[in-house]
Amino acid sequence: MKAAALGRGVIAIVGVLVAAAAAYVLFIAVPTTGVELVGVLLVIATAMAGLRMAGGIADRVFPTYNIAEVAIEGPISRDGGRRFPSGPGTTPTDDVVEQIESANEDSNVGGLLVKLNTPGGEVVPSDDIRRAVVEFDGPALAYTTDVCGSGGYWIASGCDELFAREASLVGSIGVIGSRVNAAELADRVGLEYERFAAGAYKDAGVPLREMEDDERVYLQGLIDDFYGQFVERVAEGRELSEEEVRATEARVYLGEEALELGLVDAIGTREDAEQRLAELLEIEPAVREFEPDRGMLDRVGGASRAVAYAFGAGVASVFGDADREIEIRL
Repeated sequence: MKAAALGRGVIAIVGVLVAAAAAYVLFIAVPTTGVELVGVLLVIATAMAGLRMAGGIADRVFPTYNIAEVAIEGPISRDGGRRFPSGPGTTPTDDVVEQIESANEDSNVGGLLVKLNTPGGEVVPSDDIRRAVVEFDGPALAYTTDVCGSGGYWIASGCDELFAREASLVGSIGVIGSRVNAAELADRVGLEYERFAAGAYKDAGVPLREMEDDERVYLQGLIDDFYGQFVERVAEGRELSEEEVRATEARVYLGEEALELGLVDAIGTREDAEQRLAELLEIEPAVREFEPDRGMLDRVGGASRAVAYAFGAGVASVFGDADREIEIRL
């Protein structure tokens, strides 16, 4: 263990020195204008990048972990709620999937630890994460802190075991769809909805007019279909009957009651889940939190795309979008 730590330290130091030397030549030694101050900053930034790269190399050469951990926190969505760069958000779904896939490809990783602290979110992003968990080649254990509801529980149903605290809120196995009915308001302000669409149900749920009975049946059918998929996945993953899952009526339960209903496997903390995973793998646990592999250009590009999206979303909100009037969430 000491030899591995020493090796990691040597690699890290060498990586920083090489990066700093390269940056000095590129940004300080070569320029002859008054950009030395900027050069110093670039040297520091490059040295930090070198440290990060060296750390990654050191992890591969001298691994100090055998369990990967990923976290799903906050509402689940494709972009992680980061449409506006300054707004709060959670880890984007594609990043979580990337983390799990990276852990699965890492020969040092034998097990997966999934932190769930989420009230749920979008249907397909939740299912994408669940699929990645199911495809992980090794035991995958989940634990929840405050809440594991809806989309979070959809993900948990793909794990081998789920740990919860006594005060954790678990369940909410249901689907909800919603729309704003602004027809009366539109009448008051003199707005009139004029339809140009091909297909009887293309504009079903548009808020500027009253919903027809057949449209309501159609949209409720979509919700029921999503709910049926949710029930099937939970029943399969938790080894419960579909009747038992439906009997929960989309309620949330405290940890102890969730345990009695078979919605969780044990009452415990993160450390308990980690120890259980170590027992299954017959190892001394060493956990590493996996993060998405993103370069500097990708990060800058992501911020630029977020700004562009925010501007576009602001413009689109003025004119409306009939395809997004009905919001369906777990």
